[in-house]
Amino acid sequence: MQKLVIKGGTALEGEIPLWGAKNSALPLLAATILCKGETALENCPRLTDVFSACRILTHTGCRCSMNEHTVVVCADAPDTSEIPETLMQEMRSSIVFLGALLGRMGSCQVYYPGGCELGPRPIDLHLDALSRMGAQIERYDGRLECKAPNGLCGCNIHLKFPSVGATENIMLAAVLAKGETVISNAAREPEICDLARFLRKCGALIKGDGESTIRIKGVKELKGCNYRIMPDRIAGITYLSAGAITGGTLKLLGVKNSCMDNVLPVLEQSGCRIDRAGDAIYLRAPKRLKAVSRLRTMPHPGFPTDVQAVIMAVMTVAEGVTVFEENIFECRYRHVDALVQMGAEICVSGRTAVVSGVKKLCGAHVAATDLRSGAALVLAGLAADGITEVRQVYHIDRGYEAIEKILKDVGADIRRISQ
Repeated sequence: MQKLVIKGGTALEGEIPLWGAKNSALPLLAATILCKGETALENCPRLTDVFSACRILTHTGCRCSMNEHTVVVCADAPDTSEIPETLMQEMRSSIVFLGALLGRMGSCQVYYPGGCELGPRPIDLHLDALSRMGAQIERYDGRLECKAPNGLCGCNIHLKFPSVGATENIMLAAVLAKGETVISNAAREPEICDLARFLRKCGALIKGDGESTIRIKGVKELKGCNYRIMPDRIAGITYLSAGAITGGTLKLLGVKNSCMDNVLPVLEQSGCRIDRAGDAIYLRAPKRLKAVSRLRTMPHPGFPTDVQAVIMAVMTVAEGVTVFEENIFECRYRHVDALVQMGAEICVSGRTAVVSGVKKLCGAHVAATDLRSGAALVLAGLAADGITEVRQVYHIDRGYEAIEKILKDVGADIRRISQ
């Protein structure tokens, strides 16, 4: 077991390069199964979830290798459409292989996925959509057996909720299906657009990504290509927030500015000065942050649930009161107890959390309960008096590449040790 040991109180200063997005890399890796020939995904983050996806690809018979930040996949002859339960349980996003395997091989056997425990995250939207496309799905004690004996066929699919995972699975299943598939109330996240751009480069016919209606005309085959994964907007906001909570000055490199437009105003409202130039974002934090009155998590382009914990950590030391309303996941306040242990003043009632900013946090021994809660605790530790130890670092490693090295390079007193 490993933990991060942080001595707080240092204002961060320097430059941070941004690697590719975890939330884009995983569906792109699943999409390589659909492509004949070789695919090279550049700017791929070195994360435990990425390594898990590569193990799934290798298990299906694809040749998969990773050199530095490039993953090369050859999917000329996948020989099995069954993914063992042990591999499925390693990450939540493993369910995206369902649509890819059905689209390429016409059948698959998978299990319900693992990943962070954030409350109920049913995959009924995924299964209902694939059934409408002609898939026959049987459920056996957590196992899903899916067949499309007559092939998948395009149809009109309306999602009750703009689920990112369901939208991705439908897209992956539809690109090789017969006819046209129309997804209404589709997810609009930038990662959906990144998947669509990749599939188009491989030969797919997709229109409307980034809007609420996506149209996909099935083609006979896709061919591999070289593709650069979009930068990780969630990691970017996390590092900018680290600068904000420590009263620092940071320059974030390799950014697509528009991808963060739904969160950067929050940091500006808190008193941070933010400037943009090309692919860089500059942040200069004030001596004391100001609270932002109310933040409600919503599907894109609203305030993203994935940064709720990180921004809450920032608001714990801001002057004033911030009210958070979590509308996506039921159990996404699991970081609150640890923040309170560090001296934060937070009151939770149902989906609402009221944060009254304090002047200082105090170091403590805490544990990450999921990916984003772990990042929030690291940020709190950077701002706290004394020493903070964050256990269960494996959660953080799912979405942040060598977080301690990146933060140390901009002045943080942080180290990873084995217990």
